[in-house]
Amino acid sequence: MTATEPELPEADLRHILSHGMGAWQELRGKRLFVTGGTGFFGSWILESLLFLNRHLSLGASALVLTRDPESFRERYPHLAKDPAIALWAGDVKTFAFPEGTFDLLIHAATTNARETFCGEAPLAKYDTLALGTRRVLDFAVQCGVRRMLFTSSGVVYGAQPANLECIPEDYAGGPVPGYAQRALAEGKRAAEFLFSTVGETHGITATIARCFSFVGPRLPLDLHYAIGNFIRDALGGGPLVVQGDGTAARAFLHAADLCVWLWTILLKGEPGSIYNVGSEDALSIGQLARMVSACAPLRPEVHILGTPTSGRPPERYVPSVVKARTELGLEVWISLEEAVRRTLAFHAGLLDYAAAPRDAGTPDPLPH
Repeated sequence: MTATEPELPEADLRHILSHGMGAWQELRGKRLFVTGGTGFFGSWILESLLFLNRHLSLGASALVLTRDPESFRERYPHLAKDPAIALWAGDVKTFAFPEGTFDLLIHAATTNARETFCGEAPLAKYDTLALGTRRVLDFAVQCGVRRMLFTSSGVVYGAQPANLECIPEDYAGGPVPGYAQRALAEGKRAAEFLFSTVGETHGITATIARCFSFVGPRLPLDLHYAIGNFIRDALGGGPLVVQGDGTAARAFLHAADLCVWLWTILLKGEPGSIYNVGSEDALSIGQLARMVSACAPLRPEVHILGTPTSGRPPERYVPSVVKARTELGLEVWISLEEAVRRTLAFHAGLLDYAAAPRDAGTPDPLPH
C-alpha cells in the first residue's frame, strides 16, 4: 500500500507566497497541464498552487498526468480531493490527449528516482525523456499552450571542469558519449532540443530549468541522495557514513526556494531561455555530513571511509545562478543550515518548525 504523505509545512508554503508576488497574478484563472506531479518537484508545485489559490483567490486549476491515479490519491489525498486538481491517467510516452485548451504546461516527468535507484534500463530512461517529451509537446501544440516549462538537469553539462567553480548556462561541454550510464544526461539533452525547437516553431514561450541539488520535505531519504541518507541516519542516531573521500563539492537549494524559482521561470522567463536552478554556496560532502550532524538533536558521529587522492582535484557539481538572479531577481533565501534543520524537523514529524531545536551552533567544517 502506498504511504500517505503529510501536507507540506505552512511556513514553507508561506515562504513561496511571499517571494513571488510579482508572478502569482499570472496564474489567475489559468488552466495548467502538469506531468511528473507525483514526484518531489511535482508535489511541491501542486501543493504550492493550491496554497496560492486559497490565499490569493486565483481560480487556477491543474490537470495532472499520472500512470496510477489511485496511487496518487492514496499518497496525496489532500491534493486529490481539491477541486482545482484533476487527474488524467496515462503514460507520458503514450497518453491520450484530454480535450479542451490549456494556458500553461509544466513538464516535470522524468525517470522515476526509485526506478533509477533499482537499476532501470538505460533505454527505458532515455525513452521516458525523449519520447515522452515529444508526446507532451504534440499535446502542447494541439491544446493551445502559450507558456511551458521543462525541468531539465545539470547533468546535461557532463563533468564540471576542476577549474570552473560554478558552471554557467553557456558552458559548451556535455556528457562523454557512448556510455549507457549517460542515459539520463542524453535524454535530458534530447528533451531540451525538442522543447526549444517546438517552442520556437509554434510561437510558444518555452523555458528550461536546469536543476541541480535540493533538500527539503519529501526528499527521499532511502535512495541515492547523500543529503537524504545523512538526514535519515542522523534521525536514527548515526553514524553518518561518507562512502567516498568526502571531497566532492555540492550546493543545495531548499524546495521552497526551488518552487519560487520554477514558477517564476515559467511565468516570467524569456522565450527560449535556459536557467540554472540551485545554489552557488558549495561545500564538500564531508562538510555536508558534519553540518547535518550539527543540526541534528543527537549530534551523531561522522565517518568518512575514503582518503583523498593526492593531486586529484575534487569533483564539483555547482551551478552559476547569475542569470536567474539578474534577469528574474531570484535568490537563495533559505540558507543550507536552515534548510537542513527544516528537513530534519519534517521527517521527525515536527511540521511546526518553531518547535524544532535551533541551537545546533556552527558546524566544524573539513579543511578541504
